[in-house]
Amino acid sequence: MKIQILDKTGKKIKEKETKLFEEPIRKDIIAKVVEAEKSWQPWSPRFRAGMDRSASGNVTHRRHVWKTDRGRGSPRIPKKTMWRRGTQFSWEGAIIPSTKGGRRAHPPKGEVNDKKINKKELLKALRSALSYVGNLEEVKKKYSTLSEKKIEGKLPFVVESKIVNLNTRDFLESLKAVLGDLNDVAVQKKSVRAGIGKMRGRKYKKNAGLLFVVGNSEDTKIKGIDVVKTNELIVSDLASNGARLVMFSEKAIEGLEKVLMDGKERREKKVKKERVDKRKVKKAKTKKINSKAKAKKVKGKVEVKKDA
Repeated sequence: MKIQILDKTGKKIKEKETKLFEEPIRKDIIAKVVEAEKSWQPWSPRFRAGMDRSASGNVTHRRHVWKTDRGRGSPRIPKKTMWRRGTQFSWEGAIIPSTKGGRRAHPPKGEVNDKKINKKELLKALRSALSYVGNLEEVKKKYSTLSEKKIEGKLPFVVESKIVNLNTRDFLESLKAVLGDLNDVAVQKKSVRAGIGKMRGRKYKKNAGLLFVVGNSEDTKIKGIDVVKTNELIVSDLASNGARLVMFSEKAIEGLEKVLMDGKERREKKVKKERVDKRKVKKAKTKKINSKAKAKKVKGKVEVKKDA
């Protein structure tokens, strides 16, 4: 596939051949990896909460023995001693769930069962996600304001690396020239959420906006636009809840080709070795050894006869 490399005015400088955006789109694998990449904070009480006290075993429970809990109407639960002046009613129940300040009966454990994704499947999902964001129709589905617009242009957008060094004002001006009609959804817009979510820690909401993928040696910060390096790029950045509007720098394309395509080509070039049965090899070796030993014996006999 040939991709166009654009300058800051949106004009084509040159073309480049790449296989990055030729992978078939597999939405099922993309969705699986996106779900696996979600991270959340496991919630649980502190380990040994309600257990940090010496309560168990302070009160003996033997029958008919002096200074025990027999005959006092006291339950047989772990107790912590409150004072030492006397022996009767000088303790308080602790540790177990039915007591004040005790542990909870069945609290959440705070364990997260991460979903395992194989390496080949992860690389396939990343290549598939790149093809996904390179499809204009899929990008229009994610951004509702673009659904009815007729947009002319070719995805993906690849720009020369000089754009990375521009300041914010010049960068946003060049975006208008490069993206054209898609520029309306490029910069993230923050707004106050409608409804009760404002009281639940979700006061503001913002749209997805543009994702700018740069090379590992490049670095920039632009307000309202997410910037990600190639070695930090994951499937969720590209294809969480639909195909995102993405722009790549020239160095980012080179870096992604090294990671995603070089390994794939190497695997395809590998010639499958024929499996050899080790038992047959051993049999063949033993036959050769036996035949050599027989030949030596025959030669020895012939030489003895000649001497006689």
